[in-house]
Amino acid sequence: MNDPAIVGVAEVEPVEMMRGVLRRTLATGERTMMAHVTLRKGATVPNHQHPHEQVGYVVGGRIRMTIGEHAHELEMGQSYFIPGNVEHEATAVTDCVVLDIFSPPREEYR
Repeated sequence: MNDPAIVGVAEVEPVEMMRGVLRRTLATGERTMMAHVTLRKGATVPNHQHPHEQVGYVVGGRIRMTIGEHAHELEMGQSYFIPGNVEHEATAVTDCVVLDIFSPPREEYR
């Protein structure tokens, strides 16, 4: 497909963000961006923060997330919200897939 408003996950080459964490940037607008993230069991996204608001949805598997001072173990069907500039980290309890939506879009993910 050549329509930039329609992006299939199979059309996007994965970017290995860190060991065991693959990101595919999907549809992106002026104010929002969606990313498909696959994490292998045990993979960790270390503690970090960014100015973007982040909303996510666990498509499959289980992931342990710390958002600010609160730890959560999320499973398929659950969603999360991370305010801008709040420290957060994630570790895959099992192989998992999450969809992350950022506002505004993350330029480094384009």
